[in-house]
Amino acid sequence: MINLWQSRRRPAESRAISTIDDYALALQESLGYGGWSALGITQTQPGQAAEKAPGDLPGYAQLFATNPVIWACMVARQMVFSAPRFIWQRLNNGTPSELFGSQDLRLLEQPWTGGTTQDLLSRVIQDADLAGNSYWTKVLDELVRLRPDWVYVVLERREHRGGVLGWRKIGYIYQEPGEEPVPLLPDEVVHFAPVPDPLATYRGMSWLTPVIRETQNDGLMARHKAKFLENAATPNMVVRLAREVSPEGFAKFKAKMEANHRGVENAYKTLYLGGGADVTVVGSDFKQLDFAKVQGAGETRIAAAGGVPPIIVGLSEGLQAATYSNYGQARRRFADGTIHPLWQNAAGSFGHLIRPPGGSPSGAVRLWYDARHVPFLREDAKDAAEIQGVQSRTIRALVDAGYTPESVTAAVTASDWSLLVHTGLFSVQLQKPGGPGPAAPAPTEEGS
Repeated sequence: MINLWQSRRRPAESRAISTIDDYALALQESLGYGGWSALGITQTQPGQAAEKAPGDLPGYAQLFATNPVIWACMVARQMVFSAPRFIWQRLNNGTPSELFGSQDLRLLEQPWTGGTTQDLLSRVIQDADLAGNSYWTKVLDELVRLRPDWVYVVLERREHRGGVLGWRKIGYIYQEPGEEPVPLLPDEVVHFAPVPDPLATYRGMSWLTPVIRETQNDGLMARHKAKFLENAATPNMVVRLAREVSPEGFAKFKAKMEANHRGVENAYKTLYLGGGADVTVVGSDFKQLDFAKVQGAGETRIAAAGGVPPIIVGLSEGLQAATYSNYGQARRRFADGTIHPLWQNAAGSFGHLIRPPGGSPSGAVRLWYDARHVPFLREDAKDAAEIQGVQSRTIRALVDAGYTPESVTAAVTASDWSLLVHTGLFSVQLQKPGGPGPAAPAPTEEGS
């Protein structure tokens, strides 16, 4: 713990930005992508380093607050991701089995005073979306959020066979501006990083990073619409006057025309011109620019980066193909390809901080999630019931055919027919070949 504290106490070196390369390197550091070296780490003391925390959280938070497309995608992810609850799952010979609850989950059900599992998961996915990482630690009976851009992952070189083989995580440093650093051991911190940063060892990367340019373009398109409306809601125009008009007369004409025809309030008013004046339309209007298509393509790329089908958040390109069947397929893609992997990662991340119920053998129980009552997945529950119905009929047919019930259940569950074991008996009575037949009916009084 002392080494962790000392590693963050070293004063930062100042840097002069005098060339474009210096600026590019500083920009990489501000984005948390590249850190102080090509490995995305900064040396702290001999044999020890720290992966720099992303410094882009305020900027990404600004995008979340001002860009409607990013807002819609992040809120869609948040609403679905925060819907399930944590639960324990038994593992029978490594195979997932029954789900059950216990009092040991109270910390996740009430993470802080007045907090719920939904509040916790909302914060987890929001930090991961904006900063690529979400950090939590336990203090007394509460879970405490560690702001991602104030957390450093402390590393040391891993020596192997006389050389250096990567880096080993030895802890975390949390430091608020102007405060003393707080060292934390690896098993004291929950680190949720669903998208690994390729230039770091343990740190994650925000899905907003590759679409920063798209968000800038989307903002420019919004400004374009605003300027179009501010400037009379018409295309750009060039007004020509006769050569004989003096500069003073031209200035007066310009001021009067702008006063009477500039701005949304003056849109669509009839334009009257004096002698010698001529108007020519230049530039392109929304239709000529195919504005909706251009802006819709950018919105779709942003949604794709977030793993959210455009139809789910009501984006224009998604709505063009909106039907009930398409929505169902998009919902399935969103649930299976985006949300379920995030749930699994979150359960594994919190699993080392929450101990399994007392008496459970190591590896026999794991922390998992219960999505059976998530409204967004009701169609999945219907599909699962239909699959179970088909499996039950298959089990009945195989048992009637003479296979052992245990082997039939294992084969159907694992989809491995080689697990089937036959009893040597045949349907329907399952009697051995050549065995005694059914007993003859007792004689009646009339037939006796």
